[in-house]
Amino acid sequence: MRYSEDHKAKTHQRIIEEAALRFRRDGVNATGLQPLMKALGLTHGGFYAHFKSKDDLVETALQHAARELEKSTAALREDDAPLQSFIKHYLSTWHRDNTGAGCPLPTMSAELGQRGAPSETTDSLVRDRLALIEQHLLDEHNDDESILILSAMVGALLLSRSVKDPQLADRLLKTTRAQLLAKTAPHEA
Repeated sequence: MRYSEDHKAKTHQRIIEEAALRFRRDGVNATGLQPLMKALGLTHGGFYAHFKSKDDLVETALQHAARELEKSTAALREDDAPLQSFIKHYLSTWHRDNTGAGCPLPTMSAELGQRGAPSETTDSLVRDRLALIEQHLLDEHNDDESILILSAMVGALLLSRSVKDPQLADRLLKTTRAQLLAKTAPHEA
């Protein structure tokens, strides 16, 4: 039976969305193509009608995750204190506990770097986050400050997900969030 182009496009998108979730939640290496396709009710062989390789899917899924992140931060940009809202959202227990829906930097991007396969999508994602942070800093050295802030956010999120002690996990988020909020608070004139 021949499927319509619309069906193929919808299936392609379903694969991307499921892969983006699983790669962030479980890891790129831990996510096999066969279980991924089976979860979608598709055959392993059908994968190659959509992607050249797993690496092709990984890059496409990373791009999808980056677009999702941009949508979620777009609303924060409209807030009265966008940088503080971004920090609070990023360093939240919800973000820590929902790895499949969160930022790909501490998950997919970190794993790609560890594998020796850095991505231009990660470059773009980092630059976009740095620009968002820089735009709302008052310090004249905001390019250096933005790197410190983003690194602290990603590192705290990564560490809070990796420790077993729930109090320590919460403390990593809470302390980093409080320090960054104090550092980025508007100064009284």
